[in-house]
Amino acid sequence: MTKHVLIALVGMRNEAADKVQKILTGWGCFIKTRLGLHEDVLENCTQTGLIFLELVGEPEKLQELERKLNLIPSVNAQLLTLTIPVKD
Repeated sequence: MTKHVLIALVGMRNEAADKVQKILTGWGCFIKTRLGLHEDVLENCTQTGLIFLELVGEPEKLQELERKLNLIPSVNAQLLTLTIPVKD
């Protein structure tokens, strides 16, 4: 079994959020699960956030999503591929 997970740290959310959202919407068919986290809310809303994505699809396509997110200033995205070894 193999799972692909992308984790993105978003700084300056007020400037990056629209660009990140546009990319994620365009790649929506590859996103199985999406979770976004940030500290505080309302008056104390922070400018940083963390996005967890469970992805499906060809690894080359998923690497392209990672590359596109990393083109946005203040975004650091990393794609992880996790595999459970098969016992003989």
